[in-house]
Amino acid sequence: MSNLSQRIIFGLLGAALLLGSVWLSAWTFALLFALVQARMLIEFYRMMRQAGYKPAAMLGVAISLLLFASIAALTGFRTLTNAAVPLPVADLGYLRNSAIGLIVLLPVLLILREMYSWPRPNQPFAPFSNVGVALLGLLYVSLPMSLLTVLAFSGPGGYDYRRVFALLFLVWASDIGAYAAGKTLGKHKLAPKISPGKTWEGAVGGFVFTLLVGAALGWLLPELSLAYRLVVAGVVAVFGPLGDLAESMLKRSVGVKDSGRIMPGHGGLLDRFDAFLFILPVLAVLQLVFGS
Repeated sequence: MSNLSQRIIFGLLGAALLLGSVWLSAWTFALLFALVQARMLIEFYRMMRQAGYKPAAMLGVAISLLLFASIAALTGFRTLTNAAVPLPVADLGYLRNSAIGLIVLLPVLLILREMYSWPRPNQPFAPFSNVGVALLGLLYVSLPMSLLTVLAFSGPGGYDYRRVFALLFLVWASDIGAYAAGKTLGKHKLAPKISPGKTWEGAVGGFVFTLLVGAALGWLLPELSLAYRLVVAGVVAVFGPLGDLAESMLKRSVGVKDSGRIMPGHGGLLDRFDAFLFILPVLAVLQLVFGS
């Protein structure tokens, strides 16, 4: 099977899994993206290990899952199914407070782990570098992905799968538009030292196509104004490629082509969701400041 065939087949299967899980219920959405976030963090830590660091990966992943759960609780995880069945606030309070407490103690836990494992045979003494890398993974990967719950639970009845659908459609539109324009018109390199294949023509094509898809999403989210949809589409079209470039820079710095091999023809999950790491913080700020 050719690489292109693999990309198409596994891309369609991945899209079907994503859309199905998001549509089915709040719980399947949360479970899937908690696992996606954990896998992305594992891939990040593996790349850092290739660069010589030794971050506390298991502790980082555990805190990452708690971070996802706590932000979901803070944003109002009120739905068990699409029918919006309420959960008692008290049930969420204990989880939220426990998770926040562990997150606050995270630097202490990471430093204690380094103290316990020092000195390592044949390894330079760099405990605080390892602590820094562990924290960087949580800030770069886990926190942005956890902010997806801010978008997902912003509907009038709590969980709203349509908003996650819209984000996925916009990210895919940005990728498709950039690829098509870059292949047919691309001449001027966008960032040759980081990602030689990307061009300014592709970036413009991705931007325009994303705006068109954003304008067309009125059928999915009629309660959102055209102006708001275009702003969101603009955020995706600008910050998505920047997230992609940031991950490309990371991979080049450690000398790897892909973050993982979980998806044949697509690399790792960090490769697939790198755009979200820049998009979601900006969308979360827009959501918190302006609503909708």
